[in-house]
Amino acid sequence: MKKPIILAIIGLILVAGVLAGIKTLQIRAMIAQGKQFVLPPEVVTSFAVQSGDWERSLHAIGSVDAVQGVTVTAELSGKVKTIAFVSGSRVAAGDLLLQQDAAVEQAQLRSAQADAELAQVDFERATALIVDQAISRAEHDNARARLTAAQAQVDNFQALIARKTIRAPFAGRLGIRQVDLGQVINDGQPIVTLQALDNVFVNFALPQQDLSFLQPGLAVRVTTDALPGLTLTGSITVTDPEVDLTTRNIRVQARLENPGEKLRAGMFVNVQVVLPETAAVLTIPTTAVLYAPYSDSVFVIEEQPAEKDKPAGQIVKQKFVTLGEKRGDFVVVTSGLTAGETVVSTGVFKLRNGQGVVVDNKLAPEFNLNPKPTEG
Repeated sequence: MKKPIILAIIGLILVAGVLAGIKTLQIRAMIAQGKQFVLPPEVVTSFAVQSGDWERSLHAIGSVDAVQGVTVTAELSGKVKTIAFVSGSRVAAGDLLLQQDAAVEQAQLRSAQADAELAQVDFERATALIVDQAISRAEHDNARARLTAAQAQVDNFQALIARKTIRAPFAGRLGIRQVDLGQVINDGQPIVTLQALDNVFVNFALPQQDLSFLQPGLAVRVTTDALPGLTLTGSITVTDPEVDLTTRNIRVQARLENPGEKLRAGMFVNVQVVLPETAAVLTIPTTAVLYAPYSDSVFVIEEQPAEKDKPAGQIVKQKFVTLGEKRGDFVVVTSGLTAGETVVSTGVFKLRNGQGVVVDNKLAPEFNLNPKPTEG
């Protein structure tokens, strides 16, 4: 009984050894095949690292103010007799906007004018009589004083009527009417806003470390999300002589033309202050960068000479880079690349260091410093 059991055990051991040997040979063959396996070349697009000069600029968020802007208000209390404007219309300087009821003042004016005319006649008569010494010098002086007082009274009532006649102080565009016909309004009550928008101010703030760059006359470019594609240009007119104690920013004001009155007072805008000097930069498309938390990198295309078991071709080498300012489709490379190197411009996420590639730029996208969206 023991001998058959021992033979069976020996047989099982032999079978297990044979199976283990076969499996070992298979694993070794797979490892050898894996070492010899080469990924097929990946089709990529390429871009040569460009060197050039970029204008230097400072960026800020600003707000628009009218060069001239005011809320027209009533100077005196009174009933609205005439409204001579339409909300949103343009007016010239001196145009009538609103007339308050001035019937009482006009009646008083006519009485004062009559008194002034009589005083004028008395003064002329007194002047003629004093020549003949028919009256005293004191009587002549009294006649002059009565004439002056009468004329002052006329001027007073004319001024009251003028203060109830509301006119545009300057040319511009009106806002929304805030009073109604027949309404009794009080002194200081708003009637309508008036803004001169042919030219506008843009007020913005920059950090104090930028103070050395700022000077009147520097060009500025203004854009706003409210008006895509619109860029207006102007220049700095003044910088505030003091730095804000809370933010340590310096306030700056620029003036620019506003054709079509597209910018309105109170709008937020993006401001770019263009500095006179330029900076030498190396640029690549933003799509050429493989962004990662630890460091950004690009894939540089290099020529690989033929070897014993490998034909000549192109491979990619991963290089870590330091990036700078972005503009449009491009980004500045401050370190890691040199001018003339060629990088993969699209699809970098699917590449590995040392992988073979084939360059085909037939479908390469166009890169632009100032891209403009197109309607689909």
